[in-house]
Amino acid sequence: MEQAEVWMNKGIDFAVEYGPKVLGAILIYLIGSWVIKKIMGVLRKGMARKSYDESLQQFLLSLVKWTMTIFLIIMVISKLGVETTSFAAIIAAAGLAIGLALQGSLSNFAGGVLLIIFKPYRIGDLIEAQGLLGVVKEIEIFTTKIITPDNKLAIIPNGAMANGNIINYTAEGKMRVDTTIGVGYGEDIKTAKEVLLNVLTSDPKVLKDPAPSVNVSELADSSVNFAVRPFCKPEDYWDVYFGTLENCKLALDKAGIEIPYPHQVEIQRKG
Repeated sequence: MEQAEVWMNKGIDFAVEYGPKVLGAILIYLIGSWVIKKIMGVLRKGMARKSYDESLQQFLLSLVKWTMTIFLIIMVISKLGVETTSFAAIIAAAGLAIGLALQGSLSNFAGGVLLIIFKPYRIGDLIEAQGLLGVVKEIEIFTTKIITPDNKLAIIPNGAMANGNIINYTAEGKMRVDTTIGVGYGEDIKTAKEVLLNVLTSDPKVLKDPAPSVNVSELADSSVNFAVRPFCKPEDYWDVYFGTLENCKLALDKAGIEIPYPHQVEIQRKG
């Protein structure tokens, strides 16, 4: 009983001494989180009114939120009784070790800054980078998120993006669709070319400028191959690609122009 009473008294003393600090820290965290949320909302609306670039908006908002969150954590720790000077000294002493451990993250942060400054791509652009093709969804502090053609989310470190090759298909507002169509050697080349070109010019998603082109690209073993090259908007690429293949086949069939394919000849043996 005496031991229990001793522990109870210690618990009461601990609660009296640290209870207000813990409650104060919780209160600071809750109020601070609410203030951060409100500030982020005001900043988001202000940037929208000023017509800030969407990529820059997301980057700055993410940076501001992280900065305010770090300060809030320091305030909470200080309220719990940890000296901020000691805390700062600990951070300074561990700075080198943290920097070495987070080289990749720091590189990604620097890469994100470079991407925002030089703008090799923006949100909504169709790009190819790091072996991936997709539409840019978000540009954050450390990573870039893109949606691939098969609707998968790819997350790429900004350090790799800033230091690697990037192909931006949207920047010029138009893309060339490359397809190859073959016809038989016995067919009239000019007629086949006219049929294929008519397919391209009658497609509303094919741009008039630059004009589509159809040219003989190869005299293959069993066919004369045409390079069929329409231009389109980046968002229409796959529609034009698949539509061109299908419509060229239908148009050639209608014109009676043969598309060569391997034939199997069955040889019957006589008994």
